[in-house]
Amino acid sequence: MSLVELRLEDLRCLPRAQLTLHPRLNLITGDNGSGKTTVLEAIYLLGRGRSFRTRHTEQLVAHASQELRVFGRIEARDHISHSIGLGCSRALGLTARIDGQDVNSLAALSELFPVQVIDPGIHRLVEEGPVQRRRWLDWAVFHVEPDFVRHWQGYSRALRQRNAALKSGADATLWDWELVRLGQLLTDARARLVDALQPYWATALRDLNAVPVSLNYFQGWGRDQDLGTALTTHMARDKERGSTSYGPHRFDVLLRLDGHPARELVSRGQQKVIGSAMALTMTRYVAEVAGRAPTLLLDDPAAELDRVHTEALLTAVAAIGGQLVVTALRRQDTPLGTPDQVFHVEHKEVKTAIISG
Repeated sequence: MSLVELRLEDLRCLPRAQLTLHPRLNLITGDNGSGKTTVLEAIYLLGRGRSFRTRHTEQLVAHASQELRVFGRIEARDHISHSIGLGCSRALGLTARIDGQDVNSLAALSELFPVQVIDPGIHRLVEEGPVQRRRWLDWAVFHVEPDFVRHWQGYSRALRQRNAALKSGADATLWDWELVRLGQLLTDARARLVDALQPYWATALRDLNAVPVSLNYFQGWGRDQDLGTALTTHMARDKERGSTSYGPHRFDVLLRLDGHPARELVSRGQQKVIGSAMALTMTRYVAEVAGRAPTLLLDDPAAELDRVHTEALLTAVAAIGGQLVVTALRRQDTPLGTPDQVFHVEHKEVKTAIISG
């Protein structure tokens, strides 16, 4: 899959833009603050239904507008095209359509258009709490475990009901059986993926000259007991807090160096390299196992990594063979060879640039 056409309206600083993209290397140049990253956000929205810079999608709506719109045309290897249309209004939130039909779950966007990003905030995968890392892992689980989304939706409904019962004083144990059943399915799927990722992870660390960080997981409760026992054992505390303390909603991907959390031992620059290795690992894994190389967005990589790590990253991503969309201040700042398509952002406009040899 690759994105061949992108249109946007009233997204951050860009009132409108229309781009025809190449299935290989696309370069977007422009000054800082010109809107280069906004174009990447529009692409990411098509595949994820959210931004990689904020969880509040309504914040992307231009100040003078009440709604943003993004349209994309996706083309598969067999030349079959699909359309994705997104709208987000300040009042009604996000709506999405695929081929003119309403989308009930944002997972449908990821299924049609897999996309990964390496941006200046990639270090958050290492530095911050488990939410980002769960999202990183679950995106790939979804692509290789078809029932994962359905199980997660069912688990989330049961969890909400149990938490409501805990707060109201009702019998919360009525929901334990469903939590245990679906929770184990989710945990087994995640554990299988972590195991499957190990060779990809080792290769990514080696390719990026990263420190030897291990990749493991905390399932959301202690491994010395099953989930049903954990729920029963901690019922009194759950009632006091009004929420469920243990389960796959507490799952975390563990990144450790010499037995300690990596974030406690590595520099910000090393965190960025590790985060880039995580994105590279997922891109390669999904490309090989699911048979679809994700579109990879690189937001000014030369500004975030030193020269050695930048060149190592670009060499690795170029070898994957999927669609790349890269931003840079100048064309020469991204040594990926001659791009197949170049765009320049200036004065709130995105223009197609002439490619010279």
